[in-house]
Amino acid sequence: MIGPIEKDQRRFRQIVHGTIRRDLKRYVSSGDLIGGGERGAVSIPVPQIDLPHFTFGSGDGVGRGDGEGDESQPGEAGEDEGQHILEVEVGLDELAKILGEELELPDIRPRGEASITAEHQRWSGIRRVGPESLRHFKRTYREALKRQIAAGLYDPAKPVIIPVRDDRRYRSSQVRRKPESRAVIIHMMDVSGSMGTEQKEIVRIEAFWIDTWLRHQYKSIETVYIVHDAVAREVSQHDFYHLRESGGTKISSAYQLCLEVMKSRFGSGEWNIYPFHFSDGDNWSSKDTSTCVDMLRSEVLPRCNLFCYGQVRSAYGSGQFKRDLDQSLPGEERLVTSAIADREGILASIRDFLGKGR
Repeated sequence: MIGPIEKDQRRFRQIVHGTIRRDLKRYVSSGDLIGGGERGAVSIPVPQIDLPHFTFGSGDGVGRGDGEGDESQPGEAGEDEGQHILEVEVGLDELAKILGEELELPDIRPRGEASITAEHQRWSGIRRVGPESLRHFKRTYREALKRQIAAGLYDPAKPVIIPVRDDRRYRSSQVRRKPESRAVIIHMMDVSGSMGTEQKEIVRIEAFWIDTWLRHQYKSIETVYIVHDAVAREVSQHDFYHLRESGGTKISSAYQLCLEVMKSRFGSGEWNIYPFHFSDGDNWSSKDTSTCVDMLRSEVLPRCNLFCYGQVRSAYGSGQFKRDLDQSLPGEERLVTSAIADREGILASIRDFLGKGR
């Protein structure tokens, strides 16, 4: 039976989740949730929930705090009620569920067979010895009852059951090995001079939500970060979001490094692979764009569950690369392209990328 406190907690969580769903677009576009994600949860300010409070008396008489007061203090007190802002901690798994429900994202179907096995402990066994903290009350009671009935000691008029040492039963765990799928996310970003601070912030926000959803789908997941201008290199997560270069753009350098990483560390038969590439659509030449298309068609896409290209609008980018991909690889199920005009377009882009359930 669920107690009143548990019911209140459940109701409170429902209110919080409803608030997050209603304002999900605002939470996503602001980027305020990202900082706490490393600890497995984020703190969300929920100002719409009124906090319960006590009111004493009718307010007609003179009480403590009333009177003429002292005018020596500068400033005036406001007469309006302050807004209650409550910070609620929500786990990333819960956040992923809310995102999936709001965007109607299907669960991912991992391709191929599960490649690793993980140990799962279940308290499904019973044994005669163990710590008292694991004593199984019902099984112990049953054994004592059986023993007393068999020995003629049970009196229905006075049904007192007293277990002895031999009656005690304890829970025991059984370790089972269960196959699990594993995945790798390969984030790639153009850090050339045409990608400004706002464009990088959009990439940072969208990558956070993409990671949150995929980590909800896979128990074992790794992340690789690649930046590029005219050349590409693998970097740390911090450098991925803070580097800025002034050179030109050669997108094939990123795709070549992505392919090398996949070949050397993440075999497609053992891993579910998700490359995400973000740029403003500029490439140094049409010849390099043709190289990218050939590389995607022949080697990159066959290794991936999904390859996603997000084109972030900037004042300096032409946006041509997305058009070239759409024209050169029409109907390719493993390729998804998305245009991201500003922060308001992040949710729609996430739906484009993750809505196929691949």
